[in-house]
Amino acid sequence: MDFTTLAKQVVSEIGGKDNVKSVTHCMTRLRFVLKDEKLANTNKMKQIQGVLGTAISGGQYQVIIGPNVGKAYEKVTDVLGIQGDGEVPDEATEAEGKVGVFNRFFKLISGIIFPVMGVMAAVGIVKGLLAALTSFHLLSTESGTYQILYSFADGFFYFMPIILGISAANKFKSNPYIAATIGAALVYPNIVTVYSKGAELSFLKIPVVLTSYANSVFPIIAAVAFAAWLEKKVQDRVPASLKLFGAPLVVLVITVPLTFLVIGPIMTYISSILASGSQAIYEFSPILTGIILGAFWQVVVIFGLHYAFIPILINNITTMGADPINAILNVTVFALAGSAIGFGLRQKDKEKRSLGFSTGVTGLMGITEPIIYGIALPHKKPFVAAFIGGGLAGGITAAMGAKMFGFGGNALFAAPMFINQKVLIQALWLISLLPLWRLPSLW
Repeated sequence: MDFTTLAKQVVSEIGGKDNVKSVTHCMTRLRFVLKDEKLANTNKMKQIQGVLGTAISGGQYQVIIGPNVGKAYEKVTDVLGIQGDGEVPDEATEAEGKVGVFNRFFKLISGIIFPVMGVMAAVGIVKGLLAALTSFHLLSTESGTYQILYSFADGFFYFMPIILGISAANKFKSNPYIAATIGAALVYPNIVTVYSKGAELSFLKIPVVLTSYANSVFPIIAAVAFAAWLEKKVQDRVPASLKLFGAPLVVLVITVPLTFLVIGPIMTYISSILASGSQAIYEFSPILTGIILGAFWQVVVIFGLHYAFIPILINNITTMGADPINAILNVTVFALAGSAIGFGLRQKDKEKRSLGFSTGVTGLMGITEPIIYGIALPHKKPFVAAFIGGGLAGGITAAMGAKMFGFGGNALFAAPMFINQKVLIQALWLISLLPLWRLPSLW
């Protein structure tokens, strides 16, 4: 694949360099923010070799490339001559009124979450595998091997306020070290100890409502958003001679106490509402929820809106310890992979057969866009088969009460996240007693 040629064609059909405000990419898509979406020639865009399809969603013009999107992005940035942050140097400022509230929120969340998704998936898989290895007594929790691997597998989620704080600061174009410091305050050992002991804490005689901020998502994003706003206000008012430390000093002294007193408790309450709300929908009819989500989740993926749900799925695990919703969503990936492989088995044409098998294997690895745009949408029947298979699998998954106890990879790589170490140990203990049930017949 000649990605240089692809990049030039994509930029040309998107309305040229002058029409691009900014560009980023996710696992499979180039995500453009255009000055005028009407200038993009979608019909010709779809005809470019290497382009699987397009979508307009969340205030973005999305060009679906597939797993090689990183290489395409490199060449696109070369063609556009953009800076490392994906912003075009001489871009015109877009009027906020032209972009809806939901679109701005979606771009914000996806822009914060996506940069850490790869690492998040990796450590989630490791954490799940460690749970399996210790449950089957193949690895001891006391061993150095376990402790070193677990230190980063669990450490990522424990210190997520720091990691997401940096990502949020990059999105808000503020000081990432201020954001990291706010995140560090939320998981500072002494604060955690006070919370764990149930002791009282106050700031200037104002009582602090303590909670656990480890593994949390929304409090740090809200805190960094406020800090970014305050930093811009303070920068213009601090003397140049004091700006190096003066602005961070003012921002931290105001933001950190305010986070503990107001922002943190409010966002924690909102997190609980989101978790309870998603659980209430699920409990209203688990099987119906499973069927609907299992059948039609990939439609959400088509519109590129799935990243907006990731904080909610992570929040479910943080708040409730497990997430039944993501367990259902995972089966939709297998349904699409199965439809692609089935498509390949039925084809006599070598190229179509190869397309079915290759995209099917990619689907089993957790990437579904090549299936959607290469097979499901053009040929229709595979998509209908995926709807039916995903709906049935989602209903069965919900009926069995399956839950995910971690957040990480999709499809095959999600298997370790279904392991509940405590329950598995109890199950193994019961299985070990099964031979005793045969003793009476031996007497």
